[in-house]
Parts: sequence; C-alpha cells; structure tokens
Amino acid sequence: MTDQTTDSSYRVSADELRQFVERVERLEAEKNDIADQIKEVFAEAKGRGYDTKAMRKLIALRKKSADEIAEEEAILDMYREALGMR
Repeated sequence: MTDQTTDSSYRVSADELRQFVERVERLEAEKNDIADQIKEVFAEAKGRGYDTKAMRKLIALRKKSADEIAEEEAILDMYREALGMR
C-alpha cells in the first residue's frame, strides 16, 4: 500500500465517522427536545389535578402484554403476602 492509498482510506473513514457522530449528536438533541416536551405534558396534567405517578405507571403498563402484567402482579401479591401486607 502506498502512503496516498492509506491517506485516502483514512480520510474516507474519518469522514464517515464524523457523519455518524454528527447524526448521533442531532438525535441526542432531538431526544432532549422530546424529553422536555414530555415534561411539559406531565406538568400540564399535574396542573389539572392528575396524579403523574399513576400516569407514568399506566404508560409503562400499556407497553407490556397482558401475560407480563399478570406475572408481575402475581409476584407482587406473593411478596405482599410474605411481608404480611395483605
């Protein structure tokens, strides 16, 4: 390999790497913007009297299947019973 070929390959790789890094940076900025918007929605809901902790739990539950929810509830019930919380 000549020095020119190595330099050319390095430049292409560096350019590609820079593009990947810049894409991730843009996505991180978008993610931060979205996180701020979500905070605003929760603040609005809280201002209207909604319990945001309960809302967060509902959102988490909606991401799970009925089987996953049932399994988690069964384990939680078993733990409550073990601790005399029933």
